[in-house]
Amino acid sequence: MKYIILVGDGMADRPIRKIGYKTCLQKAATPNMDKIASEGKVGRIRTIPRGFPLGSDVANLSILGYDPSKYYSGRAPFEAAYRGVSLKRGDVAYRCNLVTLKLSKSKDINMAVMEDYSAGHISTREAKILIKVVNRKLGGNKIIFYPAVSYRHLMVWKNGKDKTHCTPPHDITGRKIGSYFPEGDGEVILREFIEKSTEILTLHSVNRKRISRGLRPANSIWLWGQGKKPAILKFKAKYGLKGALISAVDLTKGLGVCAGFDVINVKGATGYLDTNYLGKAKAALNALKTKDIVYLHVEAPDEAGHNGDIKAKIKAIEDFDSKVVGTVLKGIKKFKEYSILLLPDHPTPVNLMTHTDEPVPFAIYSVRKKAPPELSNRASRSDNTRDYRVKVNNFSEKICNMKGALVFEKGYKLMDYFIRK
Repeated sequence: MKYIILVGDGMADRPIRKIGYKTCLQKAATPNMDKIASEGKVGRIRTIPRGFPLGSDVANLSILGYDPSKYYSGRAPFEAAYRGVSLKRGDVAYRCNLVTLKLSKSKDINMAVMEDYSAGHISTREAKILIKVVNRKLGGNKIIFYPAVSYRHLMVWKNGKDKTHCTPPHDITGRKIGSYFPEGDGEVILREFIEKSTEILTLHSVNRKRISRGLRPANSIWLWGQGKKPAILKFKAKYGLKGALISAVDLTKGLGVCAGFDVINVKGATGYLDTNYLGKAKAALNALKTKDIVYLHVEAPDEAGHNGDIKAKIKAIEDFDSKVVGTVLKGIKKFKEYSILLLPDHPTPVNLMTHTDEPVPFAIYSVRKKAPPELSNRASRSDNTRDYRVKVNNFSEKICNMKGALVFEKGYKLMDYFIRK
């Protein structure tokens, strides 16, 4: 049996007045996802337990079958794992965004507005120059800044503080940052880094050139998502399956590293709307030749949600459906037995421009060479004959409220069902 998990990050949403009180998922043309839902089993899953940070770290950890209350330590440690940044006992990793602040004429940093959490999706080449400057001027024996991809970077604080409340920058787009600086243990140092980075980056030549080209400057860092090194049971030890993971973002790749998956990098996979959807799908099918399970993650719908862009989110969902789901549905038929799990990791409503924790829909479509014993009296190659009553024509958030749909309030248990049932 071959298993593949297709995750459209932030694909779920809330009804939007501008598109007739439909969600982007309902408005988009998604014939391939609709096929999986109409011919498979559907349900709802709570990927983010109440009380946990509303992020892809918690959500994807749950989808992979790990209980966040047992395994979650923070977002940045997963990104560090992928980057090969070794965290020793007591070390704390922080996510370090390059952001665009709209600075006030008074030069009071408290009055600055979070204009863009991604600094206009700054290029990796430009970002590395800026992070190296920040590290040279602010780093030292206890603090090190590590460059990564685009606006997403890392700071490691040796024997540092992690009992601090930090707000993700994408949660405060358009707001004055004065009320959202880190609070708690270590807040003075963290705030000092943010303030000094603004002084360092504002006049840097990279940003002057960006402004001259009509682009947003990366004139500050923002620190959040902190945590210590996680201890996660390998996926193969838990489920007996060899896996691979395909994603464009370090967070998901880091989860794969911690779970013992082979992380496959696809050329042109950007984590944005211009990502190489088709290349990722083809890489997943190729990986299934030697692996038992592949986790394929696409970030684009989430980015569109954070930007509050309805059209872009609909386009990202349609591209995900046609280029990823459609390609997988066609290509996976070469395997005699396979099972597909389709779902968002969490909602990213365009009206809110940030994550929420309500349940999301999922669909499972499986084909077996031989029906399992409990279905042996049915003349069918597929195990999708339902043992519950629910009629579905489309894959959308409406599944979450359908009577008879499968329910996983503890999201990490869906993986057990997907593999063992």
